[in-house]
Amino acid sequence: MTTTALRGRGTLCEPRGLGSLIWLLVGSQAAFNVGFFVVLPYLAAHLAGTIGLAGWLVGLVLGLRTFSQQGLFVVGGALTDRFGPRPVVLIGCVLRVAGFAWLAVAQGTGPIIAAVLLIGFAAALFSPAVETEVARQAVLHERATGLPRTRVLGLFSTAGQAGTLVGPPLGALLLLGGFATACLAGAVVFTLVLVAHLRWMPRAGSAVGPQGDAGATSRERPRLGEGVRELLSHRPFLLLCLGYSGYLLAYNQLYLALPQEVERATGGQTALGWLLAWGSLLYVLVQMPVLRWIGDRLSRRAVLRTGLLLLATGFAAAAALTPVTAAGGLLPSVAFVTALTLGQVLIVPTVRAWVPDLVDGARLGLFTGALSSASGLAVLLGSMPAGALVDRGGPAAWLVMAAVPLAAAVFVPRPPRTLRTGAGAGTGGGRARA
Repeated sequence: MTTTALRGRGTLCEPRGLGSLIWLLVGSQAAFNVGFFVVLPYLAAHLAGTIGLAGWLVGLVLGLRTFSQQGLFVVGGALTDRFGPRPVVLIGCVLRVAGFAWLAVAQGTGPIIAAVLLIGFAAALFSPAVETEVARQAVLHERATGLPRTRVLGLFSTAGQAGTLVGPPLGALLLLGGFATACLAGAVVFTLVLVAHLRWMPRAGSAVGPQGDAGATSRERPRLGEGVRELLSHRPFLLLCLGYSGYLLAYNQLYLALPQEVERATGGQTALGWLLAWGSLLYVLVQMPVLRWIGDRLSRRAVLRTGLLLLATGFAAAAALTPVTAAGGLLPSVAFVTALTLGQVLIVPTVRAWVPDLVDGARLGLFTGALSSASGLAVLLGSMPAGALVDRGGPAAWLVMAAVPLAAAVFVPRPPRTLRTGAGAGTGGGRARA
């Protein structure tokens, strides 16, 4: 099938042409989130209720899990550059299976913390390795077929959201058999992911350079620590990190500001699960159509800024609708979740598609991991002032938080001017556009 035909069809009716490795990575992302979310939403209640940990200790355990995962993505990315994605993914799966099995039987504070750290570090290996490889494969597929890389990366993100949608209700059913049952089910899911990667993931992956060229072989892989100085002095990448950090801090309000708003409006948290499910379902439904429509009309920079403006709109809408009591007082929450999801639909695959254009492909893992680690650090630093705003409540708090994505939009860098036509410089993959 020709490139013209593919562009003319403009859909992921092209999935049959994506190749088994891309489908393996997409399926892994879905399974990863299913296995994770059958346990995570219920961990705090288990620690406080069944185990009887104090509230501050529950918070510490959850914070350690986040740090051992998001904060260490840069480690997983660097290891991926050095050894290739396959061994890093396999070790991550083994550690995740061991962590969930350990958590199923852990009783004391020490064993629980150790199991949670193991689970988090497993993701710090698995996720950047898979994200790096799917970005490489998306660039190669774009060059071979003309299908914009954002379509492949959008499919990858959609699969993750589908797993997020399926995991919590499945976990609720498994909890009928006890928390240990949910943990063991998560371990089974990651065992299946491990077997799939053992069977189908190639032993060596090709690196992709800034223009999508096949690059470093396994013998040319950088040593650990190489590229850090380049990363710290790479102004366009650091600007992209700032823009993405603004998105992630805004997105984190799903778990900080939204529960408070739901509590204010309804006096309970019952509606929260439905709102989060709505966000995941909306993401799955609109990701590919929205990317197809907007990718042919706007540059990558414009798409990212549009996504950030949608986030700001969500905060502003929540502020404007806070006095409204219709629909049980949930209109501010619905507007916020809807706008946040639509912004996420544009931002996540666009940023993932952009990173390969900024960096030598041999260091793609390091930069991919650093993007997540830097964003996680920004969320950590920004959560305290955000929490103080949430405690104050009222429309003013939502309006102040709207300034975060607006400021992030200012930092979005220009795409590199060295991209070649046909190498996917724009979101649509057809021509270089700033």
